[in-house]
Amino acid sequence: MSSILNDTKKILGIDSTYDVFDQDIITFINAAFSVVNQLGVGPDAGFYVTDETDEWVDIGVSDKLEKLLQTYVYLRVRMLFDPPSMSFLVDSMNNQLKEYEWRLNVFREAELLA
Repeated sequence: MSSILNDTKKILGIDSTYDVFDQDIITFINAAFSVVNQLGVGPDAGFYVTDETDEWVDIGVSDKLEKLLQTYVYLRVRMLFDPPSMSFLVDSMNNQLKEYEWRLNVFREAELLA
């Protein structure tokens, strides 16, 4: 079992015990989940993180979709919480986000047809 908040903090280089930025990170995680919900991924009512007890498996998607979702959330939070200072890196990350949104949509559609 893996905590969404703690995994995201690890990707950002923040120790899981350091909670000063938790509310900010939770807000950005939930913003990413709002976009994902609009893509039709996850529960119909959406999914929101409240603290470190919320886990990736709680979202209720397939393992493949969960892995894509994790990367998407990490990228989205990074862009909101600690964006790169160089414009070419910002452009690159934005392009990655667009690609992951497309891939999440394709996987969702494939699962609907299965």
